[in-house]
Amino acid sequence: MKKAIYPGSFDPITNGHIDIVNRAQSLFGEIHISVIENPHKSPLFSISERITLIQQIFADRPGIYVEGFHGLLVDYAKKKHISTIIRGLRAVSDFDYEFQMALTNRHLHPEIDTVFLMTDEKYSYLSSSLVKQVAKFKGNIDSFVPISIARALQEKYPS
Repeated sequence: MKKAIYPGSFDPITNGHIDIVNRAQSLFGEIHISVIENPHKSPLFSISERITLIQQIFADRPGIYVEGFHGLLVDYAKKKHISTIIRGLRAVSDFDYEFQMALTNRHLHPEIDTVFLMTDEKYSYLSSSLVKQVAKFKGNIDSFVPISIARALQEKYPS
């Protein structure tokens, strides 16, 4: 079975991310959702909270694994014996950064490829930052995230 890594901070995971996971699994079968521990960001959810929330969403889905990592993605991929990285694109503005990262990863480890998947157009505007901002000000996020994520955000932003 072909395997791929879908890395991200997922703070929190959104319906756009879930759309990418679903489509990636139809292409690769086994998807490793790899939650990045990024020292340059101040996440709302701890890495263990993010992993648990994502595991709950995909609990009944064989072939989807969720774990955290820190360091270089290509080193993590090699350690896991996975040679494909999945990246989601929402808009042309995402492409510049993602293209630069894909080329850098390829330079570091030429055997690792990056596959870009365009998000469904209904999620093209959606980001974790936007979801957190709307949740913080008590806006309706029901169409942005699964109910378990909406509840977790309500706990982080109590009335």
